[in-house]
Amino acid sequence: MKNSALVIVMLVSLFAGNFMAQTQRTPASAGRAEYIEVEKGVRLHVTDLGEGQPIVLIHGWPLSDEMYEYQYQYLSRKGFRVIGITLRGFGKSDKPYGRYDFDVFSDDIKVVLDKLKIENATLGGFSMGGAVVLHYVTKYNSAHVAKLALFGAAAPSWSQRDGFPNGVPADAANNLIKATMTDRQNLAAGLGAAFQAKEGNISKNTERWIERISLDASPYATTESIRSLRDLDLRSQLSKINIPVAIFHGVQDKSCPFVWAEDLHKGIKNSQLIRFENSGHALFLEEVDKFNTELEKFAK
Repeated sequence: MKNSALVIVMLVSLFAGNFMAQTQRTPASAGRAEYIEVEKGVRLHVTDLGEGQPIVLIHGWPLSDEMYEYQYQYLSRKGFRVIGITLRGFGKSDKPYGRYDFDVFSDDIKVVLDKLKIENATLGGFSMGGAVVLHYVTKYNSAHVAKLALFGAAAPSWSQRDGFPNGVPADAANNLIKATMTDRQNLAAGLGAAFQAKEGNISKNTERWIERISLDASPYATTESIRSLRDLDLRSQLSKINIPVAIFHGVQDKSCPFVWAEDLHKGIKNSQLIRFENSGHALFLEEVDKFNTELEKFAK
């Protein structure tokens, strides 16, 4: 009996010790949410790394916040809290049926920044995401945002229209929209090659990575968001922007021609134009070191 009692005491002691060790563990996680609900039943995926001055990044079409992998790695180690938001319909975010326009995207961003209590951020957007962040700062009067960065922005107007002859012609825009509904896999497979200034600026593995991210998007959202971009005209909004703006643009960009960056620079007071001489549309990959250091310098 005494031996049995001793064994029981030892087992209880061992269990209690293990239990206390588990309950007293210091959490390894910073406790930041990977998903944030922006309306009932709709959650956006958020990458949230680092400490310090916030930089918030919005991806392009039809990518996700994953495109900023090398910006997260760099900036999170340079004294910034870097946050990537994946728009609804893309990447790991929810993909509900409904509207996919720039009011919806801006409203979602506002909810995320509200919930994270972000202030004085540098807000950056690539390609379609550049149009999203321009719309956000004008709709919400730069709420939560102290500086704006545009990366190969599909703005001030993606489409050709009166007074803007350098936009995408209507036939080309409509053919792209049709391709999203009839040939999306081949469209995604060609994006990496189309993004770079010349073959070899990004590797074949990186091209496949871009393809894989693109195919993660909802087909419906892919189509509806590019339709919304076709119809968006931000030219009248540019004069309302009253925060510092940095315009990053590849001189050899075939997707969003460099002349668009020049138009943005002319239309936005207190803006600076940063040329990426050796880049096409994938300036965040083609000249990644320059991209990261210029963004770091602007955000400080």
